[in-house]
Amino acid sequence: MTGSHTHRATSEAYDAIAPTYAQLFHDQLRDRPLERALLSAFAELVRTNGDGGVADLGCGPGHITAHLHGLGLNAFGVDASPVMVELAREANPRLRFEVGSMAALDIEDGVLGGVLSRWSLIHTPPPDVPAVVAEFARVLAPGGHLLIGFSATDGPHHETQAYDHTVVTAYRWSPDRLAELLRDHGLVESARMVTEPGPTDRRQFQEIQLLACKAW
Repeated sequence: MTGSHTHRATSEAYDAIAPTYAQLFHDQLRDRPLERALLSAFAELVRTNGDGGVADLGCGPGHITAHLHGLGLNAFGVDASPVMVELAREANPRLRFEVGSMAALDIEDGVLGGVLSRWSLIHTPPPDVPAVVAEFARVLAPGGHLLIGFSATDGPHHETQAYDHTVVTAYRWSPDRLAELLRDHGLVESARMVTEPGPTDRRQFQEIQLLACKAW
């Protein structure tokens, strides 16, 4: 499946489940104190480097974009699903949301203070990920910060692994391999949070969040 076909299939799949998704995940940070703390740290780092905007890429119904706004960031959301974007606009009428592709962002070079990619990269086939990472690097200002979340592979000998996501096929990444890919594009890892799955979690995958900074 080509990149454009993958983008369209993902968009259509999330269009179909958008209202249910919004209802299920609107308060998902409530029981995630470590993730809230990481987002707060991300916001503080972005603010210390200026007042550049922050793009929440794969924003879904906008709940995390609104959280970032509450942390004092000039945050806006981008999502491939028009229905998700419409729900985000309805829920957060004062914030900006756009339909778009992470592989071709309608954002000028070097203008953003931060990029959040929270489990939005997982549906991108691995051969297409370098182009998306290049877009992250392109739109970030020097000293800007990227926070990227994803599920880990079963071990370092697996660079990527596909799995049967509830919505559409998704991919897990070796944290070291993805950090290397970020570094290849001038995004240097500064921190890493690893969350172990709970005993009753349906998928026994580690959750990884990498924080990286664009080189000056």
